[in-house]
Amino acid sequence: MNQTTRLKPLFRPGRLLITPVALTALRANGIPVISVVLRHIAGDWGIVSDEDRQQNDLSITAGLRLISLYRLPDQTRILVLTEWDRSNTTIERLDEVASNRGGREQRPTNPRYPVWPSANHVHEDRA
Repeated sequence: MNQTTRLKPLFRPGRLLITPVALTALRANGIPVISVVLRHIAGDWGIVSDEDRQQNDLSITAGLRLISLYRLPDQTRILVLTEWDRSNTTIERLDEVASNRGGREQRPTNPRYPVWPSANHVHEDRA
C-alpha cells in the first residue's frame, strides 16, 4: 500500500519574499523553495530552541510572529519569518540577518516583533 504524508497548513503565509542570497543557497543545495515553505506552515520549525518552538506554537493562535530555522546540507542556515499579521513570509540566510544587525543587540520596540535570532534563541544539535 502506498502511503502519502500530507502536511496540514497551520496558518496562511501571506506573500512570499525571498532574498537572492537565500535563493542561491537553496538552489545550490538542491532544495526547492516550496519545501521550506511547506515545512514552515506545517509547524516544522527546524532547529530553533525549545523556547522558540513553544512560542511559535502559541503564536499561531495568538497572532504573533513565527520563526523557523533550517540547516541546509552545506551547513548554511535558512531563516523563515512570518509576520504577526500573516501578510508576508520572508526567507533569508541567517548570516544576512546577523550581519545587518551591526553586531549590536537591538531591542524590540513592539512585543509583536521580537528580535530574532540571537545566540540564546537558536539551538543546534551538533552531530
